[in-house]
Amino acid sequence: MISTSKQIWKISYTVYILFVFITLSSTTEASPTYRGSYCNDTTKYEPNSTLSININVLLNSLTTNSSQQQDGYYMTIMGFGTTNAVNGLFLCRGDINSSTCEKCVTDAAQQIKRRCNNQTEAVIWYEECMLRYTNKYFKFYSIEPRLNLKDGKTVSGVDFKLFQNSVNDLLKKVAVMAAHSTTAKKFATGEVEITGTSLTVYGLGQCVTDLTSSQCEMCLGMAIGTLAGCCGGEEGASVMLASCIVRYQLYPFYNVTSSSSSGKNRVGAKTIVIIIFIAFLLVVLIYVACYCKKRQSRQRRRTMLKENFGDELKTLESLQFKFATIEAATNKFSKENEIGKGGFGVVYKGVLSDGQQIAVKKLSINSGQGSIEFQNEILLIAKLQHINLVTLLGFCLEEREKMLIYEYVPNKSLDYFLFDHKKHRVLYWFERYKIIEGIARGILYLHEYSRLKVIHRDLKSSNILLDDNMNSKISDFGLARMVTIDQEPGKTNRIVGTYGYMSPEYAMHGRFSEKSDVFSFGVIIIEIVSGKRNIRPIESDDFEDLLSIAWRKWRSETPLEMLDPVLKDSYSHSEVIRCVQIGLLCVQESPVDRPTMAQVVSYLSNVLVELPFPQEPALSMDRRRRLNITESSSGQFNSNSLGSSINDMTKSQFFPR
Repeated sequence: MISTSKQIWKISYTVYILFVFITLSSTTEASPTYRGSYCNDTTKYEPNSTLSININVLLNSLTTNSSQQQDGYYMTIMGFGTTNAVNGLFLCRGDINSSTCEKCVTDAAQQIKRRCNNQTEAVIWYEECMLRYTNKYFKFYSIEPRLNLKDGKTVSGVDFKLFQNSVNDLLKKVAVMAAHSTTAKKFATGEVEITGTSLTVYGLGQCVTDLTSSQCEMCLGMAIGTLAGCCGGEEGASVMLASCIVRYQLYPFYNVTSSSSSGKNRVGAKTIVIIIFIAFLLVVLIYVACYCKKRQSRQRRRTMLKENFGDELKTLESLQFKFATIEAATNKFSKENEIGKGGFGVVYKGVLSDGQQIAVKKLSINSGQGSIEFQNEILLIAKLQHINLVTLLGFCLEEREKMLIYEYVPNKSLDYFLFDHKKHRVLYWFERYKIIEGIARGILYLHEYSRLKVIHRDLKSSNILLDDNMNSKISDFGLARMVTIDQEPGKTNRIVGTYGYMSPEYAMHGRFSEKSDVFSFGVIIIEIVSGKRNIRPIESDDFEDLLSIAWRKWRSETPLEMLDPVLKDSYSHSEVIRCVQIGLLCVQESPVDRPTMAQVVSYLSNVLVELPFPQEPALSMDRRRRLNITESSSGQFNSNSLGSSINDMTKSQFFPR
């Protein structure tokens, strides 16, 4: 096979040279131009350690994917969910072709190992691309690590201040265009003529694709701000950060699309026939070569899987479904079988040949996750087994598709029953209490009893599924939303989740911990009790959110007014009041004040456990005005008096109306 492949490439090369000669055109690809690198000299890892293996696999993954990414950008994580996780990415300049990008990334992956040997984080910059990895994360708003480059020639024949202002104005405009680009690439170029001179300044700006528009604009702004200190008055300069780059020159250094020539040379019929024949032959040879390359890639991927997963490779293979099996089970992913849709892709109901019902989550092709990382995620999710979690049956990774196969939960999601009483039956109070207990036990398992410490980060009513017996099952706890940590809170620059359920410290600062899930659980409890969503129109000035209403009812000693009116008198007064109190405890402003899920489970299962007095919920709107509570009146209502009522609530009706 190898000799055949070599012969194909040899013939292909000969034909290509002949084609070039006939068409009087030539294409040369220069080697990528190295500009500089950054190595974290303070922290090193041991050779042959787990972190070392993850870095090697990561660099291999980046190199492999460099030929497949049309937008010149790819980010991935190796060892996801472990203390030896490492993330990395490459970013090719927005105006170069895929071949140049692949060559640059390949060289960068080799050079970064040599230049930053055994370093836990590193960045390498080329004229054509950038590549980086870290076992922590790079801040998009930081000017370190940074590479400043200048031409070494001071501009002449023009007013210095005029020149600097023109450069700054140009780069700021380019930064805005790049940040708000309508294409997948956050990339833009521009030019400006210096008033009263014959000089034209050309500028370029680009960010890594996963930054938001505001983050990209901030990163480029920080980069532009460093030019005055290093490169004032230079004919050309560039600033390369870990998340963005800017550059200007007095010549067009980027590829400018130009109109095709209207040449008048006439080509003979014989030459045209030869060109068409050679072009056809080239297509055939390229097709055969691509097939060989794809086959070798599959073999290389299997070898890599064996090296990384070792003994667990058999487990991974046992979880894999064939594409044809899933296609048949879902009737070729028909519209009639579609049962859900979201940013991740589409969910289909399916029936296997043995009659087992399944739910197939068909991930979007643009999810950006590589095959190795996807299968690594599968192993992590498969280890999460609990009666209150949706069971993962397996996965499918064929035909460029990535799919997760779960057990089918027939009663859909909790919000399906809570918020639309016209179409679905009423959830009785004993069912609601059972659902609350089940969710609590599922979260407790994720936090403390699974093999991994998992923070869900997107708990909400629509992610709670209900089986035939109305048992609650938490879903969507894997892939990008799964985070494993070692007891310490985490921080991320990429917020995932749903507003209305996110804790304030996570939504505003990206800080997440177990208490982030506790906050979301508190919101769900209040929704289950009230049958209302925790939403309010942004444009409304006088509409309270659900948490503010719950707090007002609690302070006015009327928590039973929170109860869903469709339940009428079929409920336990003490259980409803206890659930409202637990919900308010979970949504307190400070994470420290919120209970752990172990405490919550204890509160729900043991009515003799005394509950603390809740503080005001986070993010309630214009609190004192909306609650109509003055300082004097609030002084008459204290935790001691309410606490007495709470302690006695099993003996008498609490807050009777």
